[in-house]
Amino acid sequence: MPELQVLGVVSGSGGDARVAYVNAHVPATDELLASTAPLPPAQVLRLAAKCEEKRCTHFDGVDCRLASRIVASLAPVAEKLPPCAIRPTCRWHMQEGAAACYRCPQIVTNEAERSEHMAAVALGEPIPASASP
Repeated sequence: MPELQVLGVVSGSGGDARVAYVNAHVPATDELLASTAPLPPAQVLRLAAKCEEKRCTHFDGVDCRLASRIVASLAPVAEKLPPCAIRPTCRWHMQEGAAACYRCPQIVTNEAERSEHMAAVALGEPIPASASP
């Protein structure tokens, strides 16, 4: 993806995983991504890229449905706005405001460790009654 950058470093695992943000522009170079080996980059880093709009399955032509689902389905995990290098251009923040930012630290892209609840939010599926956030 063009303009891919490191938003933060993932700490913890499973439902306890959180993003510790880097408050600077850090390009996600091939060398940086390779440095996470033997772990995949998504298990170590939270990456961000410019919104791809029409090329993304979450984009409905106006809004990011993923951002809407995150705000509607996940409890906040931050009490104040985390430091964020992309907030001025972040689609989620522009669309959902601070509500997206309060939930953002729990969003990690490591599919192997995500809960049933997080998978349903990510995929836009009904959230099972048995799934916990």
